[in-house]
Amino acid sequence: MNLKVSVIIPVYNVEKYLPACLDSVLGQTLREIEVICVNDGSTDKSPEILQEYAKKDSRIIVINQENKGQGAARNRAIEIAKGEYIGFVDSDDYIDADFYEKLYNTAVKYNADIACASFERIGVNKSLISNEAVYETPEAKYKAANLPRECYIWNKIYKTSDMRMAEIKFPEGMFYEDILFSHQVVYFLPRLVTVPHTFYHQVNNPYSTMHRMDSVRRNDYKQAVRDSVDFVQRYKINVELSNYPTLYTQWIKLFGLKLIKVRAWDNVKKYYLFNCIKLAEKIISE
Repeated sequence: MNLKVSVIIPVYNVEKYLPACLDSVLGQTLREIEVICVNDGSTDKSPEILQEYAKKDSRIIVINQENKGQGAARNRAIEIAKGEYIGFVDSDDYIDADFYEKLYNTAVKYNADIACASFERIGVNKSLISNEAVYETPEAKYKAANLPRECYIWNKIYKTSDMRMAEIKFPEGMFYEDILFSHQVVYFLPRLVTVPHTFYHQVNNPYSTMHRMDSVRRNDYKQAVRDSVDFVQRYKINVELSNYPTLYTQWIKLFGLKLIKVRAWDNVKKYYLFNCIKLAEKIISE
């Protein structure tokens, strides 16, 4: 069977959500898929659930490893993926039944390297793609993918051969590994197409990374932002830095009055009068 999409699912202690996730992936109208599940050292019943599903459906491949984080889990799956395209699903989420069929068919139709769909955060908001269009310049691709505000990898598929040629991998040993990966893959893969009328659904899991911001996660987040800003500057991508979360903000005061606001991204500082009038931008040498 010619595999069209390799679906990669890192799994860590998600026994409550995993069956619904696997059901949505295995129930895809696009049948020519493989589902690579990487058990990242789970201590709950997730491994048993994976084995149970693997017995029922030969398209599931289960890899077991000690806990190394999502970046390492995804990288290991990428190494063995046989599909023409690669997609990512978080193990507590689910997708529309026609999700991969629409993304794959549209990608093939336009010879695109990335196909990008809409997504929904359950009970929070939606990011809606309303038209089918092709984007090729870095700036146009970034805008279509809504980078850096939505550094999400799971509402897209990526051409496997191009990812490997560009040697794009996830940072390992840190949280928020998808931020830099999103910047790199959207930049290096030449053509992106948007796909309307199908959704990725992100479930509100209170134990996920985005809901647990301790000092380690906070530092990893800051490092991911630094690396992403460094990336767009190195490759001279015309992206407004104010779209990025600032690493720190400070005020220059006069007689106790907040006069000038300074927003900083590592070696870049911008100065605003009364927080609204841009005065200057300064590049600080390393």
